[in-house]
Amino acid sequence: MTIVNPYFVGIPHPLHRSFNSFDEFYPFYLGEHHNRTSRRLHFLGTTLAIGVSTTAIVYGRPELLIGVPIAGYSFAWLGHFAFEKNSPATFRYPVWSLMGDFRLYFEILTRQRSF
Repeated sequence: MTIVNPYFVGIPHPLHRSFNSFDEFYPFYLGEHHNRTSRRLHFLGTTLAIGVSTTAIVYGRPELLIGVPIAGYSFAWLGHFAFEKNSPATFRYPVWSLMGDFRLYFEILTRQRSF
């Protein structure tokens, strides 16, 4: 997998249109995560969301799944509003944003990208 936008350079949103693919969206997504504290909060939130999901499955407690978006998004949105000073891409691109969260998580976890 090729590492795109390795320095989290801001990429402007295309005027008057949406992104056509995740590959086109992802460099923009990374530019929205240039702040290290924000990336760390995203990583923490994703880790907690995975942990809550795993706990719900292992212990057969589906009611715990309500905590998955709370765990994941609360930390991510804190990162955006308090540190990035931007609006989360989740509001406009919910599926691609979630895919971006997990791709960034994997790239950080495998040390392909700075934490």
